[in-house]
Amino acid sequence: MPPPLRHGIVDGFADCAQDDRLKEQLDSLQPLHDPFSAPDKAINLNSSNPNVKTLADFTSKDKIALPAVEVSIQAVVLQMAAAKAFGMANYKKLDRLTVGMKHPDAMAALLSGTEVTAHFANSPFQEQELQNPAVHRVLSSYEVLGEPTTLNSVYTTKKFHDNNPKTYQAVLNALKEAMQFINDDKARAAKIYVESEKSKLSAEFVQKILEDPDFIVTSEPKGIMKYAEFMHAAKKMKNLPKSAKDIYFPELYQGK
Repeated sequence: MPPPLRHGIVDGFADCAQDDRLKEQLDSLQPLHDPFSAPDKAINLNSSNPNVKTLADFTSKDKIALPAVEVSIQAVVLQMAAAKAFGMANYKKLDRLTVGMKHPDAMAALLSGTEVTAHFANSPFQEQELQNPAVHRVLSSYEVLGEPTTLNSVYTTKKFHDNNPKTYQAVLNALKEAMQFINDDKARAAKIYVESEKSKLSAEFVQKILEDPDFIVTSEPKGIMKYAEFMHAAKKMKNLPKSAKDIYFPELYQGK
C-alpha cells in the first residue's frame, strides 16, 4: 500500500478513536468489503471427539475453541446452529462449552488432545486440522445458513468515507483488483501469500484451499441479512436493516 494511502487510512481511524463521541461513531460504522480473508468461505466446526457427530452430541466434557466467546463470527454461527437444532429460545445452549482462543493455539490444543475437543476455525487452520485422521467436521457455516456467506468485511466510519472520497475509492478499487488477481491466477496468489506471510504452509496447500468451490472471492456481500435477522431476533442488534445495501456504502454496488 503506498504511504499516502496508508497514512490517510491510519489518520482517519486515529481521528475516530480520539473522538469523544466514539459510541456515536461506532454506531455509524459501515463496511467496505475485504477480499484478503476469504470473503465468502465456509467456516468449519471440527472435533476430535469421535462421539460428536451433531451438536446434540456435545456434553459438559467437551470444550469448543473459537476466537471470542459470544461475539466472534464463529460464536454467532454456533448460536445460529443451536437455534436451528434446539429452537430459538435455546440459541445460547452451547455457549457454556466455548472458550476464547486464537486459531493457532486452538489448532494446537485440538491436535494435541489437550484443553479442547472442538474448534470452530477458518482457513487455513480448518484444512490443516482435517489432515489429521482423528479430526472430523461436525458442521460448516454454509450448512447452518443454507448458502455461501460473507466472512470478512473492512470497516470505516461514515465521517471518514464522506471526508475522504478519493482515498475510499482507491482502497475499494485496490480490493477489487486484488480479488480479480486471485481469481485469475490462484497458483500465483497462493505463492505470494506464502512468501508475504512467511508461512510454513506449502504454496500447493494454499492453492488447494483457494480452488475449493466453497472459497469464493467476490466483492458481493452474501448472506448478510441472515446474520442480521438472527442478531435482531437474539436482541444483539436493535435495528434490522432492510437489506445489505443499508449496511454497505453505495460505491460497492456501482456498475452492478
